[in-house]
Amino acid sequence: MVYAVNSGMINANPLSGINQAFQSPKKQHLPTIKPEQLPLLMQALSMASIKITTRCLIEWQLHTMVRPSEAAGTRWSEIDFDTNLWVIPDHRMKKKKQHVVPLSPQSLALLDLMKPISSNSEFVFPSERNFKAHTHPATANMAIKRMGFHKQLVAHGLRALASTTLNEQGFDYDVIETALAHTGSNEVRNAYNRADYIERRKHLMNWWSEYIENAAIGNMSLTGKKGLKIVNI
Repeated sequence: MVYAVNSGMINANPLSGINQAFQSPKKQHLPTIKPEQLPLLMQALSMASIKITTRCLIEWQLHTMVRPSEAAGTRWSEIDFDTNLWVIPDHRMKKKKQHVVPLSPQSLALLDLMKPISSNSEFVFPSERNFKAHTHPATANMAIKRMGFHKQLVAHGLRALASTTLNEQGFDYDVIETALAHTGSNEVRNAYNRADYIERRKHLMNWWSEYIENAAIGNMSLTGKKGLKIVNI
């Protein structure tokens, strides 16, 4: 309509101000669980009737704190086993900026588990129907739903679970946000704060993986406080 007015096809834009006729959408947070519910999730995951690739994908996303699409599209070529780093190229990231993920021993163990299954594929988590393609980003979400967490947790909510836990345990906010590949709204601060905190994030990722492992083997109380300390790094 703006083009029509500017080109002389019509005298006025009849849709001007039409946005006032609609209510602004309310922002809704994606469903997630509380830190003390992590043992319940790990128990459900261990008992779920799902393929080993799907289970590894869910745990990979949980340990690495990445988005569902980034996890599903993991390529073997992105993994640096010499430095234990996962380098996700910018074109695969939401913000179009390369993201480096320090890999904990638990994350590396998941890769070892997947090697006999997908080492001949470009992708760590290949599609069951097409080995030359990666599994669908919604695969983890569908499995979590079938595990009994419908409307309680979605795959993307695993990131919120990690963020909540790490913030509650006293990790530095900037380090957590960098681990989540978040970019703040303050453009000036973003321009000056380009640190990737890689060494500090190694400690953070190792702590988080140990937290998950403890929840999985039942060595942690449901309050999530047993044996945990505030970590200053």
